[in-house]
Amino acid sequence: MSKRLLFGCLGLWILTTGFSVHKFYVAIFQVDHNASKKRIEITARVFADDLNTAMDKKYKTRHYLASDQETEADVADLKKYFAAHLRLTIGRQPKTLQFKSKALDGNVVVCYFSIPNVPKATPLEVENTVFTELFEDQQNMMHFQYNGTKQTLLLTAENTKGMLK
Repeated sequence: MSKRLLFGCLGLWILTTGFSVHKFYVAIFQVDHNASKKRIEITARVFADDLNTAMDKKYKTRHYLASDQETEADVADLKKYFAAHLRLTIGRQPKTLQFKSKALDGNVVVCYFSIPNVPKATPLEVENTVFTELFEDQQNMMHFQYNGTKQTLLLTAENTKGMLK
């Protein structure tokens, strides 16, 4: 567990320091089950340049998220990209992410999603392939606040799936 905490702190530091050039391919996801509101709340922190590059490649058009040239089509493609690359299954039922909003924190795009009508989140399966089509050393750090416990999964191009019980 101490390795996970160390990697989590390292990943968070990398994302929040605002480097304009990075050689670490890390995205951080926080997944919380809000039992009182019966929903899953997800925060994704990804580098803006990686997100634009991934969407450029997938949708064969130039994207300008997190810039003054951003368009509604860019945001629409962001929603489609995450829907295709971040999938949660709860109680053996695939769930659809609902995009709530996004914000810019330095060169990091922070995206907010939710999944409504989740009174109980057991078992929870996740598949995260965000940026794995771009970088073979991509790491997607998934932090969960789930059923009263905190858990972390480190997903990579070789290991894109995880499960919490």
